[in-house]
Amino acid sequence: MFAKKSAMLRPRATGCVSPFSAFTSNVLSRPSISHSGIRPWPVYGGKLSVAMLMAFGGASAIAQSTSGNATSQASDTNPPAQQGLWERSNLFGDMGGLRPWLGKYGVTFGLQETSEYLNNLSGGTARGGTYDGMTEISLGVETQKAFGIAGGIFNVSALQIHGTSISTRNLQTLQFASGVEAQATTRLWELWYQQSLADGRVDIKIGQQSLDQEFMTSDYASLFMNATFGWSALPSVDLPAGGPAYPLASPGVRVRGALTDTVTVLAGVFGGNPAGSGEGDPQQLNAHGTNFSLEGGALLIGEVQYALNPPSENARSASASGTQSFDLPGTYKLGFWYDTQQFADQRVSSNGVSLASPASSGVPQNHHGNWSVYAVADQMVWRPAADSAQSVNVFARIMGAPGDRNLVDLGVNAGVTLKAPFKGRDNDAAGLAVGYAKIGSHARDLASDTAALSTPGYPSRSAETVIEATYQYQLAPWWQLQGDMQYFIRPGGGIPNPGNSPARIGNEFVVGVRTSIVF
Repeated sequence: MFAKKSAMLRPRATGCVSPFSAFTSNVLSRPSISHSGIRPWPVYGGKLSVAMLMAFGGASAIAQSTSGNATSQASDTNPPAQQGLWERSNLFGDMGGLRPWLGKYGVTFGLQETSEYLNNLSGGTARGGTYDGMTEISLGVETQKAFGIAGGIFNVSALQIHGTSISTRNLQTLQFASGVEAQATTRLWELWYQQSLADGRVDIKIGQQSLDQEFMTSDYASLFMNATFGWSALPSVDLPAGGPAYPLASPGVRVRGALTDTVTVLAGVFGGNPAGSGEGDPQQLNAHGTNFSLEGGALLIGEVQYALNPPSENARSASASGTQSFDLPGTYKLGFWYDTQQFADQRVSSNGVSLASPASSGVPQNHHGNWSVYAVADQMVWRPAADSAQSVNVFARIMGAPGDRNLVDLGVNAGVTLKAPFKGRDNDAAGLAVGYAKIGSHARDLASDTAALSTPGYPSRSAETVIEATYQYQLAPWWQLQGDMQYFIRPGGGIPNPGNSPARIGNEFVVGVRTSIVF
């Protein structure tokens, strides 16, 4: 199960400038996910309950409101003309005034559909294509406007996942061809409350959270479709159930603090297994995202972020000099995670011999705990002018983990993106990236043991590499179309083809198209 950060519809904070705004990982300025089955909220007697009842009752309820004076009623009756279809930020616009009216009470919501078709043209376990997609819905409440409680944000999100995974059906790769691929279902995703403190320099988030929204993220890598450029292959393969990341999430607490205008620290503790107890497919064990499991130990994670030439600093520099700043922004991160559970050795059995040996007990030796350290870099390296939409950007991320208890002990990805590649296409982007997942030392040794002790000719394992080229075309602010090509070298790190064992699965060439619409 792989998870990729996608363009989720996350509610945006309003009314203040956060010290975290310098960082591209700021969860409040990114989109989020939700599910279409949101039920009406209970009536508490305040402004929020009235707002929600009218929201779910439709636009006609707004016209029947008797609150406010004649001037405000006239203003509500004759709202400002909204932008045209091809200029507005979402397909449905302000929904007859519903969106801005809800905004007065701190309520925001979003709906987005992502659909894609991917086709394997060569290699793999099978040729051919599949369709998959995901509908996201999010609902957010800013408590200052809703209840008069400063600094609070409530968020609930869910998804409806549909279609078939090409990676499990035709590819058998460690790095899934798409970050949208997942078990078809309708599920709750995130459900949390965040409270800011110390004049906005600290915030605490508690509830069910998906770590791929804040930790290990690369803003420039998010252009690419392959899952490894979001939630990397290393945690996806090594952590139980793939870790608390799309499409799963875990209950926990995250604290974030801005030490300076350019340095931010994040730390959190979460349930170690988002699938909960039981054996089998994690996404089936927690089929609807409502397990809220704290079983299976704890996952601790921390990250330090440094913003180079953030927008706030550039603005101050420009103001002081009277000229536009030409400094190029970047973000650099160092982090770690530690999981307290037991992890099986990838080679050695409980009686100390190779699992491939006839003398093996067949039960892997256990190790207490698992960990990883990582570094992420996002850097703009060129733009023709300070106010130009065009830019060249690079990213890199490296993660390491112990080779005895992990299938992947090294994950590396890097790439380059070009924003506004052509005149008049300011919101288009093109990119080229590579992802590398190295098979852990004990898993490699087990493959060699298997060839020597039980299955002559069994292939050795080394690493899986994917190269991706993509172009994202913006038809309207609310509609994107993306063409994509991926080439996989040694799928699965060199595993045998189940239909032609012991030969390896052949290198794969995958092409695809994705469309994303914000409603």
